[in-house]
Amino acid sequence: MHVANTLQGRHAVVTGGGQGIGAAITRLLVAQGAHVTVLGRKLETVQALAAEHPHHMHAVAADVSDAEQVQAAFVSARQRFGPIGILVNNAGQADSAPFLKTDAALWNQMLAVNLTGTMLCTQAAVPDMLEAKWGRVVNIASTAGLTGYAYVAAYCAAKHGVVGLTRALALEFAKKGLTVNAVCPGYTETDIVRNSIA
Repeated sequence: MHVANTLQGRHAVVTGGGQGIGAAITRLLVAQGAHVTVLGRKLETVQALAAEHPHHMHAVAADVSDAEQVQAAFVSARQRFGPIGILVNNAGQADSAPFLKTDAALWNQMLAVNLTGTMLCTQAAVPDMLEAKWGRVVNIASTAGLTGYAYVAAYCAAKHGVVGLTRALALEFAKKGLTVNAVCPGYTETDIVRNSIA
């Protein structure tokens, strides 16, 4: 299917956008005419991707679980490409452990990156969408947000939270020109999977 320039003039932010699924989403958005702020924890990774289309991509480093870093990142995004119309919450982490070895630090980390990060970035982007009366939020959840998997209880809990958050916000913003949806990929050969079993 050929889709070109269907998002001309739109500004999208993709979290976890420097590699894997996020990089694929970023490239597709650019191919459809959008300007994309690529947000990731490692500046060199997002800069490497942004160098592919320097006039259409902007690289910003931030930890999505840190409210101050998220706010600073979105300020930088607006300064470069203006108000945000599309947000793809793709940043995630999937560390694994048997449940009885899942300590509070692992549990809190999985919730912070996968769920709290989604909330913080959505709160940062939605005001622009409400003002424009148009916006698209896409949360990259997981099949782990629909079912359970052994040895990733914290990740499953966080992704179930993302699905619940998506449903709540879809209803809250339904009459305001915004759509909020979740995509639930299955096993995908990316760094997040390789790192979770390393």
